[in-house]
Amino acid sequence: MQGIDLEAVAAVAILAAATAAFAGSAKPFELAARRELLVDDRLIEKLEGQAGLQLHSPVPAAVALVHDKPWEGNTSAYVTVFRDGRKYRMYYRGWNHAGGAGDKATHPPVACYAESEDGVSWVRPALGLFEFEGARDNNIVWTGRGCHNFAPFLDANPDARPQEKYKALGGVHEEGGIRLFGSADGTRWKALSDKPVITSKAFAFDSHNLAFWDTARSEYRVYFRTWPGGRRGISTATSKDMVHWSEPAALEYPGAPAEHLYTAQILPYHRAPHLLLGFPARFIEPRGALVEGLFMTSRDGRTFRRWPEAYLRPGPSGDRWGNRSGYIWYGLVETESALPGAGKELSLYANEAYYQGGGARTRRYTCRLDGFVSLHAPMAGGAMQTRPLTFSGSNLLLNVSTSAAGGVRVEVQDADGKPLEGLAAADCTEIYGDSTDRLVRWGARDDLTALRGRTVRLRFVLKDADLYAFQFAPAAPPAQAPARR
Repeated sequence: MQGIDLEAVAAVAILAAATAAFAGSAKPFELAARRELLVDDRLIEKLEGQAGLQLHSPVPAAVALVHDKPWEGNTSAYVTVFRDGRKYRMYYRGWNHAGGAGDKATHPPVACYAESEDGVSWVRPALGLFEFEGARDNNIVWTGRGCHNFAPFLDANPDARPQEKYKALGGVHEEGGIRLFGSADGTRWKALSDKPVITSKAFAFDSHNLAFWDTARSEYRVYFRTWPGGRRGISTATSKDMVHWSEPAALEYPGAPAEHLYTAQILPYHRAPHLLLGFPARFIEPRGALVEGLFMTSRDGRTFRRWPEAYLRPGPSGDRWGNRSGYIWYGLVETESALPGAGKELSLYANEAYYQGGGARTRRYTCRLDGFVSLHAPMAGGAMQTRPLTFSGSNLLLNVSTSAAGGVRVEVQDADGKPLEGLAAADCTEIYGDSTDRLVRWGARDDLTALRGRTVRLRFVLKDADLYAFQFAPAAPPAQAPARR
């Protein structure tokens, strides 16, 4: 008798749960001109051959910052990173414990700030705002209540007041709950309320409490740690003003196992804001409080498709196999690739050496634009047919990577799955190479304006290829070479 492939069983269960959630809906999916990532099963009607969704892990780069200043230390944590115009901003807790876990802190926590011109090399500006051990030559931006998990964000609400262009949440249960802070310049902060804006005896609020303006739904959304069912978990609430919040609701993960999740790290993906991406930490207490980063996605902010496999494994470094070393921090930014001609990539950040030595480290990791999950098929080939959809763009663009011998063809079908004349897979000019915006052509034809608003299906045929995203764009990109770009 053959053994059971537990990972395959879990994948099938997740696919079945997602399929059931959308079953029975006769209305076509309204794609409009949005970019759609292949991070969930929402658009998948049928998989053929050896095609399937594949999770892609980020690639480690250099250490971005060693938290070894006197006001920092080996428990520096809860890093928040975001792009602000031409500047990258980083906020984090400065803290230290002399002998590791359980030992007494050597100084109170402080909220610190660093900045960068490229997201790669970071500097600590000497702000002179707060005194530490008799001197102001430091990068501290806040002290006192809220420092344990001070988490700023750039407020994208069009009605946000200029003097509160930057907002932050911070606070734990012992401080009464989560407090709200504001700033006009991102460095000089003030409390916006004398009382916590979120409080409950049931929540500790001792993790990374995160908030953002959800442009797709025109509301603020917050995520924080709770204890549903006796496990560390994540809850969410919404607000129109960052002061009055809805009743918190625990996140749901259809088909996923019950696990301890320590942080949320959920944000709208800037290239497809209707999709919320999360990078929570799986907490494995029996193995010495190990943590590793996971990946999950949502279209409503509460129900998430969570991958069972690790998105970011600890890896070969012993500094990531210790107590609470391995959190993915909050923030996902575009940076320039170090590979000549490769263009933009995504950078995210994670910790290591927590509780170890004189200073924890924040390391940068990189991944492809939209490159979290792909529709993958080996050289043996495979295909995927979408559910019925409508669109409002003119040209179909793919984020795709193939081997030199591999390729992708696209077929446009009617609502019943029959190829439209001149738009069958056999008519499609085979795509090979590596591009984030590859224009699809069927012979001399690429303009699909005549099909706007009509219910159609797409069928992607792949061999030794990965499809990460697609979009019906309003216009074609600049002329492209037949191979790489």
